Amino acid sequence: MTPDIKTMAMDDLTALVESMGQKPYRARQLNRWIYKKLAQSFDDMTDLPKNLRDKLREKARISNLILCNQQMSKDGTRKFLFQLDDGETIESVLIPNNKGAERYTLCISSQAGCALDCRFCVTGTLGFKRNLHTHEIVDQYLSVRRCIEHDEKNGMTAITNIVFMGMGEPLNNLNEVVQALYILTSRIGLSKRKITLSTAGIVPKIYELAKKGPDINLAISLNATTDAVRSLLMPINRKYPLSKLLQACRDFPLAPRRRITFEYILIEGLNDSKEDALRLTKLLSGIRSKVNLIPFNAAIQTVHLVKMSPDYKKSADDRTHDFQNTLLKSGIATSIRKSMGADISAACGQLKAAYTDRQ
Repeated sequence: MTPDIKTMAMDDLTALVESMGQKPYRARQLNRWIYKKLAQSFDDMTDLPKNLRDKLREKARISNLILCNQQMSKDGTRKFLFQLDDGETIESVLIPNNKGAERYTLCISSQAGCALDCRFCVTGTLGFKRNLHTHEIVDQYLSVRRCIEHDEKNGMTAITNIVFMGMGEPLNNLNEVVQALYILTSRIGLSKRKITLSTAGIVPKIYELAKKGPDINLAISLNATTDAVRSLLMPINRKYPLSKLLQACRDFPLAPRRRITFEYILIEGLNDSKEDALRLTKLLSGIRSKVNLIPFNAAIQTVHLVKMSPDYKKSADDRTHDFQNTLLKSGIATSIRKSMGADISAACGQLKAAYTDRQ
């Protein structure tokens, strides 16, 4: 099979066009067509000579995700189900930012499925299929851009932030994710300050990310203040307990005014007590941090194939606010995430689960 042009570094792209008797600037044109102008074929690249386009078709190909399904929520959230070359499917979610309806965060996947089996996540119930290739990660951004291209041209929609918080554990696919990060920042031009990678806590890979990756934001899916509860919710904690995870966070290099985000799903009677909030303030001592409190999404327990405890419930609003206030009084910046896309199964894995069930 001919190589996918999206897998080529700029040096490789330059060598390819030079081998065809072309000047190096043609590689920059190719890069612009793929990542800026969203070309899906060499025929789209109208300012390239026809003989070059013909040679490129012989030597390389351009992969594209197939859009299987798209849903739009009444709150503006959009969910996309894409098919890969081998038939596997992945999800991406476009979420309106609080700063304005024209600004969006794109949540992208790094794996088809997930092996971590977190108790609050639909994706884990679907099993792990495979890691995504670099171009499949980046293609989610390009494909969603195409889907909203009309809105972009009319100044209605802009993807301003990227979060690796979709299907899969990004640090279990670190090499491909790091390459995708460099494409998103260096070749597409997205700000490193606007990209966040969320992990369940693969401790050695956190250190590796700090050495290999660009200076992006780090988020930790924490969800508990004791090893017993976290191991119940997130089996990965048995391998990398809280003490090791939080030490990795203390060691993670942070640029000035940057903080690590700790995501905390509140589940009634399990991790939402005043004692939990006080323990959390002690756990985060010495870490430049902010906490994102997330109401548990009980709706995911009704999705076909989801094997979750039927006893899990969303914390009451007053309990959630009490938890937040305890953290705020301790000087920890804390927000409560607004639930988005509930009417379109926007939690990771729900759309794929429903699509798979129909096959």
